[in-house]
Amino acid sequence: MALKNFNPDKFLQEWSDEKYVPSQHNGKTFEECIRAAFNIPENDTYVYRAQGETTLAITQKAINGKRAHGLHNWYHDEHGKPIDQPHPSPEEISAYTSLFSPSTSPPKALKAFAANAKSNTLRASISTHLLSRFHYSTPTPSSSTSLLPSRKPARQHTNPALSLWTHACHELEWAGPWPATTYTTHAHHLLPIFYHHFGCAVPSYAALHVLAALAQPPKPSKQPVRPILDIGSGGGYWTLLLRRFPLPQGAQWKPLDVRAVDSGASTYRVRWVADTVVLDGVRYLEQNAGGRGCVLLLVYPPATGGFTEKVLRAFEGDAVVVAGTQNGNGFTAFRDQGVDEWVEGNLAEFGLTLRMPLPSFAGKDEALFVFQRKKE
Repeated sequence: MALKNFNPDKFLQEWSDEKYVPSQHNGKTFEECIRAAFNIPENDTYVYRAQGETTLAITQKAINGKRAHGLHNWYHDEHGKPIDQPHPSPEEISAYTSLFSPSTSPPKALKAFAANAKSNTLRASISTHLLSRFHYSTPTPSSSTSLLPSRKPARQHTNPALSLWTHACHELEWAGPWPATTYTTHAHHLLPIFYHHFGCAVPSYAALHVLAALAQPPKPSKQPVRPILDIGSGGGYWTLLLRRFPLPQGAQWKPLDVRAVDSGASTYRVRWVADTVVLDGVRYLEQNAGGRGCVLLLVYPPATGGFTEKVLRAFEGDAVVVAGTQNGNGFTAFRDQGVDEWVEGNLAEFGLTLRMPLPSFAGKDEALFVFQRKKE
């Protein structure tokens, strides 16, 4: 059951990291912060369901248990055996979370993350992995707009999910994915809370910038902005942050047109947009010219039921963005291969423009993929 009387705009206007992110400063637990931020009473016993089931109270007990029962054993070999030093330092965790600061340029941040890592450390292995997976091609001839943000002074960007995710990385001793993360089979009780309140993937400023750039027409003065179709939008957190995305100063960008579409098959604790079109994604595309002239956004598309393939094959636009796993755990899009591998083998008309890290939950390896239709 979704929270009643929840006002997303008011929530974001009143959000304060100092007040709602657990810290020594405010002395609050994660459970207390979530209850306070979303006005959830103490007698609320809502069951959060994702990979498992939990409640806010059970989740807090798991957090209090720290490393008990292997809950922080994220770093292991391909056989699941923990390495000699399986827990990162606070400095390594901060270095990882800072990659997603609104003021960073992803390519430069990744290179610095790797260059400043000491040899034979977790950070060295993590940074090598993330840098090896990063891919960026120059914009298509039809657009001179750079998809990625440049390095600028700190930007004003309210993103509660990112703030709480940063806290969770420190709480769970998580400093980012590495090659063996593909073999991680367990998750933490925090994960369902994030899924239900914000979504299955945390949008970074850079990820939102990519989508905003793709939506801009080649000739702003003569052409309308390209609508972004958030198909499988869930609670709508990505849609809302895109609608509120602060357009870069000095850029002649048009305000975004973002449309949330979801079948309604899944339930979420929080609804961030009230105008979600409740409809199957393929049927929506069939009723809207296949999405021609639009940007398709798929956030954590399921790897079961053929959903991802059906939507990708039905889409007739020129740009596809997928937020999901970039390893072989089969958790999103396709069970037996990554979405980039599938597109390369099945949609020859599309090419991979960008693959960059997203803020990954503990035990996950998540990225943003951009595919653009090749020019004939």
